[in-house]
Amino acid sequence: MGESWLLCATMTCNYIKALDLVRDGHWDDSHEMVQACTDPLSFLIHAYLHRIEGDFENANFWYQRAGEDMRPNSLADELSRLYALAKAV
Repeated sequence: MGESWLLCATMTCNYIKALDLVRDGHWDDSHEMVQACTDPLSFLIHAYLHRIEGDFENANFWYQRAGEDMRPNSLADELSRLYALAKAV
């Protein structure tokens, strides 16, 4: 387990960093960061990552873990929503 596991084990995930990474095209780095976290916002970000790759079954699994249904919004709208949620934490 890498540094991302340690961060998630000792404090909340750095949601903004995870979102910035995926926004900037670093899907794998963002995925590594959130997959080790066990909170609802991390689950939502994880779901979003799988929506990007078109893996809707996996995305739906992570939305369900977060207690939500997958929204019919665009990827851009979902990213904006996630940023707003992350900034509210």
